[in-house]
Amino acid sequence: MWTPTQQATERARITEFTRYVAEHYDVQPESYEELWQWSVTDLEAFWTAVADFFDVPWSDRPTRTLVPGEMPGTQWFPGGTTNYVSQIFRHTTGTAVIARNELGESTSLTWPQLRTAVAAFAATLRANGVTTGDRVVGYLPDIAEAVIAFLATASLGAVWAGCAQDLAAAAAIERLAQLEPAVLVFATGHHHRGRFVDRTAEARAIAARMPTLRLQVVVPRGPIHDPVPAGLDGIRQLTWQEAVADEAELQVTQVPFDHPLWVLFSSGTTGVPKGIVHGHGGALLEQLKSIALHTDLGHTDRFFWYTTLNWMMWNARNAGLLVGAGIVCFDGTPTAPSLWDVAAAERVTALGVSPGYLELTRKAGLRPARDFDLSALRFLGSTGSVLSPHTHRWIADELGSEVLVGSTSGGTDVVSSFAGSVPTVPIQAGELSVRCLGVDLQAWAGAGKPVIDGVGDLVVVQPMPSMPVRFWNDPDGERYRSAYFDEYEGVWRHGDWITLTSRGSVIVHGRSDATLNRNGIRMGSSDIYRAVESLDEVEEALVVGVEEPGGGYWMPLFVVLDGDASLTEELRQRIIAVVRDGVSPRHVPDEIIAAPGVPHTRTGKKVEVPIKKILAGLTEGVIADDAIDRPELIGFYRSVGASRRNTPTPGT
Repeated sequence: MWTPTQQATERARITEFTRYVAEHYDVQPESYEELWQWSVTDLEAFWTAVADFFDVPWSDRPTRTLVPGEMPGTQWFPGGTTNYVSQIFRHTTGTAVIARNELGESTSLTWPQLRTAVAAFAATLRANGVTTGDRVVGYLPDIAEAVIAFLATASLGAVWAGCAQDLAAAAAIERLAQLEPAVLVFATGHHHRGRFVDRTAEARAIAARMPTLRLQVVVPRGPIHDPVPAGLDGIRQLTWQEAVADEAELQVTQVPFDHPLWVLFSSGTTGVPKGIVHGHGGALLEQLKSIALHTDLGHTDRFFWYTTLNWMMWNARNAGLLVGAGIVCFDGTPTAPSLWDVAAAERVTALGVSPGYLELTRKAGLRPARDFDLSALRFLGSTGSVLSPHTHRWIADELGSEVLVGSTSGGTDVVSSFAGSVPTVPIQAGELSVRCLGVDLQAWAGAGKPVIDGVGDLVVVQPMPSMPVRFWNDPDGERYRSAYFDEYEGVWRHGDWITLTSRGSVIVHGRSDATLNRNGIRMGSSDIYRAVESLDEVEEALVVGVEEPGGGYWMPLFVVLDGDASLTEELRQRIIAVVRDGVSPRHVPDEIIAAPGVPHTRTGKKVEVPIKKILAGLTEGVIADDAIDRPELIGFYRSVGASRRNTPTPGT
């Protein structure tokens, strides 16, 4: 579907890195596959090469690259000290941050302005007693102030965590309060579908549940500027303007390689969200590799990935700063035209969206290259769910051969990718063209048996430096080990169902714990979504397999219909046909049910396993309302499950 030109290959950062490896190591990679093979065969040499190629700013040089040990016990770069922020402020010229909202209002910060703001906010934190290891948390939209607060926190060796303002107060408390933060930074509100949403009451409720707070900083936005909402008794409050008013020199605290940088959170669909801790050095190395070698970004690029603070892509988007790229923040709703508008207005060179957004664009009748000035664009990334071959071909055809359309798959767990693309390897529709460098990704079937060109569990059999340092409040590491290493000892099992092809590419089929298993024939749900969601009448679909008493297996397909469409018998037959002919006759659904919507996690993933449990009749502890985008839909699925259980199943 896409093939690199010789010129693009020659100027790619990964080509430069390959030459560096050939000059400094006893290996001569002739292809990406050979480079990847070396990167997982000699981990120590590969990660040393990454650190040296990017000239990681060590304060104290490490004594070695890694101390081998069974995962999760690997120790990386012992003795080394650095700081994520030190790498960022090597860059000094051009635009660093652009902040735009859905009203079309845009502001920007140059590199000197960003440094000045970070230094001033860090000085305010320091003056209020914040030191290494303290936690600073944000309840914020995707705005420049959020980036500044994060960088200032990291510069002190303090630990950052954030939540977006679409989260209710209870959900934000569940995530942030467990960290016992010293500082809360919040905005008075955010933009959503053309209106300003006041979140001051939620912010006060969050602060009230954080007894360790010493300071709260309020970012006045929209119509809520004066008077600024009063702070809580006993907690000092500053406005953002006050917090960055005094000039200061940026003083960056050097910390050990695995010192906590931030805490990200699991989805929380079945319990209290787990706090996933990543270290300065691991995030720095992994993101330098990903941003520069895989996405091919540099200081002349402008990088916009639609995200919120709830999602690891906020951290990944900010990583553009590591290579000097300007990053674009967006406070608003991803309507069909809005993200293309931002990309056009800000001359974005690398854009990231979800497969759902691309389908929304297609079904809205938009032609991105025709309707928007995307002449600066050269990379379109997609993640969050599986990009179907149908949608992949459509957007690639729309944008033309000069734009690489690459899907990527990774996770909050490693704040990076396991598989994705590089600008030197051709891309097939619906596939991730490569396993990422340094990621020993395999597909395992059965009892740890690697499989090629067949479906298996996504596993990583060797450590990555950005694997979590630990989980928060997990002193013995038991929750961490059970999350990834219970199935295969010493091997990371991620929970995705994939095919690793003989070409080295990867096809993602969806979550393995949501695998459809009819009569012993297993199928990923995303294969059915690809087929069904290609129909113009179907906005979105959800399919699950429910094990029933007596050994029965019920596989309903829920469809959310587009606009004025209705679930006629003719449409039912077409849905059956696309599944039968495009996927498998064995996985034609037992029922097709029109649904008012599909619930998603806060990072946009369909909530399959909890819905499966609800349909089976489980009621307690299945899903937390504040972990999903539309909790009001749960009642619909409960009623469907109840109706099914109360209806006698005919014999065969």
